[in-house]
Amino acid sequence: MKLAWAEYLSVGNDLIDGDHKKLIVAVNNVAQAIEARDRAALSKAYKLLNVLMSLHFINEEKIAKAVNIHFEENNLHHLQLMDEIKYMILKLDNLQSFWSDNVVKMYSRFLSDWIIEHIVEDDMKMKPVLENYPYDMIPG
Repeated sequence: MKLAWAEYLSVGNDLIDGDHKKLIVAVNNVAQAIEARDRAALSKAYKLLNVLMSLHFINEEKIAKAVNIHFEENNLHHLQLMDEIKYMILKLDNLQSFWSDNVVKMYSRFLSDWIIEHIVEDDMKMKPVLENYPYDMIPG
């Protein structure tokens, strides 16, 4: 299932929304590589997703600090998530090239569910505070 950015996903900050848009594209690329059972494409797509996730989590933390949002619980969740995705990729790698339809669907769904859940359930908590700041606010 290919994901697309929609306005309801906006948390009220251009930097975070921009990160989310990039993450959605990266998740789609990882899911597409899994569905194609293309290990080389998966490796490349996963590396990009990992970099984008790391940068996004750093940006979220900076913005949260700048607007006095306590973000400790989210930081722990971010680390757990990165570990889960790393584990998922290692598990796929250990399966060599034999990825059953069930495995493909499970991991593709996990990624799709994760990104939407991350935005709607985690980051949306910041929206009421971020709405009091300019949309293009970037902490110094």
